[in-house]
Amino acid sequence: MINNPTKFLFLLTLIGGTLIAISANSWFGAWMGLEINLLSFIPLMTNSKNLLSTEASLKYFLVQALASAVLLLSVVLGSLVNPVIISSFYPTILETLISSSLLLKMGAAPLHFWFPGVMEGLNWINGLMLLTWQKIAPLMLISYTFSLNVFFCLIIILSILIGSLGGLSQTSIRKILAYSSINHLGWLLAAIAAGENVWGVYFLTYSFLSFTIICMMNTFKLIHVNQIFSLSHINPINKFAFFTSLLSLGGLPPFIGFMPKWLVIQNMITLGNLFILTLMVVTTLITLFYYLRTAFAAFLLTYSETLWNHSQPSNSSTHNIALLLASLSTLGLPIISLIPNTF
Repeated sequence: MINNPTKFLFLLTLIGGTLIAISANSWFGAWMGLEINLLSFIPLMTNSKNLLSTEASLKYFLVQALASAVLLLSVVLGSLVNPVIISSFYPTILETLISSSLLLKMGAAPLHFWFPGVMEGLNWINGLMLLTWQKIAPLMLISYTFSLNVFFCLIIILSILIGSLGGLSQTSIRKILAYSSINHLGWLLAAIAAGENVWGVYFLTYSFLSFTIICMMNTFKLIHVNQIFSLSHINPINKFAFFTSLLSLGGLPPFIGFMPKWLVIQNMITLGNLFILTLMVVTTLITLFYYLRTAFAAFLLTYSETLWNHSQPSNSSTHNIALLLASLSTLGLPIISLIPNTF
């Protein structure tokens, strides 16, 4: 991607669109930043040699254009309606429309219908951008109008339920990560209610773990779960690093992925939202179940290693980076717990 000057230009405008959206002082400026971000991401997604990526880019464009139209309509209506009406009844509808358009842009449930299909058609680099960078601007804009009302409570519950149950029957690693992202969006919305620092820590940790896993997937050219079982050139250390990263993404202690969930749990208890918190913890156990199911099968049941094939991946530097990041995700929480006044 970086070797192509055109795609490098689109990558710069993609970053610039996100920065414009999160630093705008009006909703129209935020909408403009989101549009620049969208129109920059579409050329990065398309690949003339892959029909799935073309289909995914078309789906992504249509959904994002619909969300942008709803956002612009909400902003225009908010500027035209009589202030007397706004002060009494309109703010709830306006905030709901704006939040719905931003939730559609992120792929949160029940507006997630496009997300797994688009994720399935992308390569790993574009998939990483969709899972992480493309969520920054909508999350930041939602935090401006966020209040833990009935609407957002319903969105959180649906996101954690659909994100956990949807991944149970998947064999594609991209779709598993997509449903995991939907589940994490529910936790991120709960983290926004806890405060800006909490959801910032959660998002950074989630982005780090997603980068680690996708870096290893891209190194070993993995697409489906059964490919992990049959790869004989992955030595046990690499397998251990890979699956501990998956379990860390699921939030299993003592890995670093448990740290942001620990912060959210503490703040949700402080806010008194015990019912939603209980659902969040239970659905996280479901996501851990299908991660553990894959890990147990790869470690114990179907592990095989041939004596004549010990070839390593061609890109050894990427492999070493992935292994280093995986070790950091494994040892991160014990190291952080040694630092005083962390929690």
